[in-house]
Amino acid sequence: MIFDIHHQEIAEAVARAFYEDVGIGDLTSEACIPEGWRADGRFIARQKLVVAGVELLNLMFDKVTMHKRSGDTAEDGEVIATVRARARKMLTRERVALNFMQRLSGVATLARAYVDAVAGTNCKILDTRKTTPGLRRLEKLAAAAGGVTNHRMGLYDGILIKNNHLTMTGGVRQAVEAAKSTAEDEDLEIEVEVRTRAEIEEALSLAVPRLLLDNMTPAQAAEEIRFIAGRAKVEISGGVNLSTVRAYAETGADFISVGAITHSAPAVDINLRIQQCP
Repeated sequence: MIFDIHHQEIAEAVARAFYEDVGIGDLTSEACIPEGWRADGRFIARQKLVVAGVELLNLMFDKVTMHKRSGDTAEDGEVIATVRARARKMLTRERVALNFMQRLSGVATLARAYVDAVAGTNCKILDTRKTTPGLRRLEKLAAAAGGVTNHRMGLYDGILIKNNHLTMTGGVRQAVEAAKSTAEDEDLEIEVEVRTRAEIEEALSLAVPRLLLDNMTPAQAAEEIRFIAGRAKVEISGGVNLSTVRAYAETGADFISVGAITHSAPAVDINLRIQQCP
């Protein structure tokens, strides 16, 4: 899996994190550690996890050797990466490096759990826009490292007509007809959230290519998917967790979107062991 660290948003996110943590300087390290000392560090998994974001270390330290890459599994006790830098620099950057790796690997680990839960079905797990403000690109890269398919990066690269759009415009037909010219100009397909059989029928009559079934039980979703009968791709959202995702996948849905992958992933346990070197 390619974890591209060269996008401007990623460089800016790392810079913001250092500014937030270091400010005018690391007073403790500058007071305690002689300027000329150098150090080696090992990032070690303290639980089984899916690695994500290890490539960011190349933006933080002088010499980085990656033993794992984003998308790889690491067992408890395995070394993910080794780094070498000035001792002060390593101590100053330790927490930011760990924050990124623990958070992003947590997203990847949860993403992999969802992907594994639907293995053997034809259903793909999608991420959502429910991300940490300012970290969306990183968190979506982490979700992809876990095997999830990235959905919309933002409001600018897809047309998804949801219930509030329907309420504001007056219904499925009005919203779809209003969106058609933009969809054609931008070469995008239209997706519509549908809540009732009548809305499904109206969307299908307008040849909407993708429907979103939100907050239905697996039984309700299966019934509507049988009715749709392949006339549109179907995404399921709402009410999905690790204990229910398999049942939703077995309804015949093409996609299941899971906001929890980014908004509720727990950080995983990774530590950095540092020692002075010549």
